[in-house]
Amino acid sequence: MHSSFPMYAAGSAANAALWQCVADQLNRTGVPATLTQPTDLVAHWLDPELLLSQTCGFPLTHALAGRVQLVGAFRYTAPGCDGLRYRSQLVCRSADAGLPLAGFRGRTVAYNAEDSQSGHNSLRALVAPLARNGVFFGKAVVTGSHRASVESVRSGQADLAAIDCVTWALVQRDHPERVRGLQACGHTAPAPGLPLITSLQTSPEMLFALRQALRHAVHTAALAEARTALLIEDFAELPLDDYGAIPQMEARANRAGYRL
Repeated sequence: MHSSFPMYAAGSAANAALWQCVADQLNRTGVPATLTQPTDLVAHWLDPELLLSQTCGFPLTHALAGRVQLVGAFRYTAPGCDGLRYRSQLVCRSADAGLPLAGFRGRTVAYNAEDSQSGHNSLRALVAPLARNGVFFGKAVVTGSHRASVESVRSGQADLAAIDCVTWALVQRDHPERVRGLQACGHTAPAPGLPLITSLQTSPEMLFALRQALRHAVHTAALAEARTALLIEDFAELPLDDYGAIPQMEARANRAGYRL
């Protein structure tokens, strides 16, 4: 069965260590687990052979709704996280850091993708009450990733972006040169953190084994260094209904007739 950890520090040594710990626990219970590096994430998430992956809350409540099972979510230690919930940091150049959100009217915004809760949906909901005739920003730039959105603001191609607080903390820590001259100037409303998912075909017994393996990974002393590097503090189950906050944000912006 196929698995991936495609979010945040994908490809890092810490990410690989986390996966190996989970895989070792699964193998001990007779559950085969293979790590893949998918290029088409939606197809990967919808694969009947999907054992474990991490997605964004917006796909979970839209493209993947009713088509995958929720395993749970990690609890992160980044500023802006609160239990299993997280926010996006509004990032601008330091010269604009004193502006209220309304001060960015007519300016350029960058966002990673329309199916992103942290980069698009949460920002759209935040800005909607300030829009006039459905318009607030003068221009929107689609970047393809949070890190590209950070660079877009740093280079002056955009003036503001909503960056997932875990990504922002990782970039600040690991690549300070990429955030030089930038500052967080606000934040979006909170939402449940990035969900861990499995296929609808995954049996209850295998789902239980997955959750046990994840609990082991976030508590074993051998993985302490990797967890610190990934900003992971814990794993927990949460009800799917909690993610209803995401379509509710979308609905508020829709009612206001606002699009980025």
